[in-house]
Amino acid sequence: MVTGQRGRPRSFDRDAALDKAMLAFWEHGYEATSIADLTRTLGIGAPSLYAAFGDKRKLFDEVVVVYGSRYGDFASVALREEPSAGAAMARILREAAEIYTDPAHPPGCMVISAAVNTTSQEVAEALRERRNANLALFESRITADIATGVLPADTDARALARYAGAVLQGMSQQSRDGATREELEAVAERALLAWPK
Repeated sequence: MVTGQRGRPRSFDRDAALDKAMLAFWEHGYEATSIADLTRTLGIGAPSLYAAFGDKRKLFDEVVVVYGSRYGDFASVALREEPSAGAAMARILREAAEIYTDPAHPPGCMVISAAVNTTSQEVAEALRERRNANLALFESRITADIATGVLPADTDARALARYAGAVLQGMSQQSRDGATREELEAVAERALLAWPK
């Protein structure tokens, strides 16, 4: 009698699961993405989801890290690579127009949109901390440019950093409302006119 060899069960692809979960949270936000939505999207049962990621919040925390490394860190890269805060901000706004409207994924910025309407104070606070960390990076780079004379001495670094953050958040929301890349590029160019010389 010939005994058939059973095939091995397919291994769980954690990276692929994180990608799928990221797109779900990005599209619908933290609150509106249910465990049922996640198990359907990931193609696994709830026990497997809990075994792999702990719970919805822990999965979301991992997703935020993945999102940052793939889509959200363009601002810190520009601040590090460009010769001035103004050049970095020009690059950031132009790249935001491209990234926020890329049809390969949901529109906008997940860190901005995922917190909308959430009742989880922990999630809202974690996302707020990430956004505030970006503002601190902007402010630090602007302050350095003031100290070296690249920007005028009377430049309000905090207000300018908040202005940049407000433009980015507005661009994210407008992309979710259907604004095109070209429309957001026009917003970016208009915003850069306010940058001090």
